[in-house]
Amino acid sequence: MSTNAVEVHDLAKAYGKLRAVDGITFEVDAGEMFGFLGPNGAGKTTTISMLCTLVKPTSGSAIVAGRDVVSERERVRKNIGLVFQDPTLDELLTAEQNLRFHGVLYGLGRAHLKDRMTKVLKMVELESRRGDLVRTFSGGMRRRLEIARGLMHSPRVLFLDEPTVGLDPQTRLHIWDYIDELSRTEDITIFLTTHYLEEAERCSRIAIIDAGKIVAIDTPAALKASVGEDCVTLQTEDDPESWRQIKERLGVEAALEGDRLTCMVPDGEAFIPRLIEALDIGVRSISTRKPTLDDVFVKYTGRAIRDADADSTQINRDNPWIRSTTRRSA
Repeated sequence: MSTNAVEVHDLAKAYGKLRAVDGITFEVDAGEMFGFLGPNGAGKTTTISMLCTLVKPTSGSAIVAGRDVVSERERVRKNIGLVFQDPTLDELLTAEQNLRFHGVLYGLGRAHLKDRMTKVLKMVELESRRGDLVRTFSGGMRRRLEIARGLMHSPRVLFLDEPTVGLDPQTRLHIWDYIDELSRTEDITIFLTTHYLEEAERCSRIAIIDAGKIVAIDTPAALKASVGEDCVTLQTEDDPESWRQIKERLGVEAALEGDRLTCMVPDGEAFIPRLIEALDIGVRSISTRKPTLDDVFVKYTGRAIRDADADSTQINRDNPWIRSTTRRSA
């Protein structure tokens, strides 16, 4: 019997001519914290929607918690928790009432319901606010309560769709403290989507998705190692001339970006002395760093993730599911 919490084979979703998800295949181990990294409009939310039985795939297959997402929808739903990208709490109810309503829907008995509410509220440090109306909560508190609600019925797989989007940096860090604690204390698989590089670093494995396709999948360390080169950045008294000398004397291609030059080389620390010796021009500053996940994204997609985010506006306009959702919420 498979030990995978999620198994996806050639999964696709099309909206007319637009293929929001384009034949992706991957597996998620039980107990793993697995991340989907990609810009807005890359297909992350559509993938989660299919895995959570909210959207029917156009083709391909997906097994979640041992159940088929098309033919066994209700059984899938009993075994998953989902924290949506957009807020879904009832602001006119208290924190406890929101959790109780969720627990009753999932058939939790009275004694189990009470114990579970206490446990999840403690986990996200909201027990003292259990009787307060949600409309009095900050954005970070609401996010924590949504995570607690997703855990009420002890799901085998918890899906987090952009769990910290719209939050300030300090609150994002606090939310991640709770997610990390959840991963340590609960017997659960966590599947999350993000376009924040620092959040993807926390996952045990990452799938990079772009334009509906998975372009790379591995641990953060292995993905960064696949870039294979360090980034050396320098500023000189004459950057265009330095660019020419680096190319002619060292045989290295440098990129001139604004007021600085960057070179990708196998060993940055060993390259710096050779670089300074080769230049006839004064060096104002120089530094080297190891590859980042942004470098990985550039390697596999040809652009930085922030640029891909900027390019996603038209993709979202072309998606009829997103358009109809926007119209309904307007």
